[in-house]
Amino acid sequence: MKLLIAALAFAFFIVCPRMAGMTSVIANATDVDLVKLAVVGTIIAIPFVVGMVLIYTRYGLLAALGFAVLTDLLSALVIKEISLKAGIETLIVALFVIIGVRVATYVSKYVNF
Repeated sequence: MKLLIAALAFAFFIVCPRMAGMTSVIANATDVDLVKLAVVGTIIAIPFVVGMVLIYTRYGLLAALGFAVLTDLLSALVIKEISLKAGIETLIVALFVIIGVRVATYVSKYVNF
């Protein structure tokens, strides 16, 4: 039962607007059904998610973030083969994620609880 509750919490956590937005960009660029793309992409992503978790536990947050950025860049390279515009959009989103992590770390230093 603990695993089911923890897995549900994890499932809620990994759903994010960025993922929905990039799914839409990729679906539009490839003319693929959005729901089919989300389902098949999620299945393909499972080993990457496990890999990121293992990297995090062994090497820490920066290494996991580096892996995440690498996968974002790989996504941009893959999608560029279909649409240069979608590849550029994917790359820009990846850059904003990197900047967002840096800004969040900086700002959180000044928050006292």
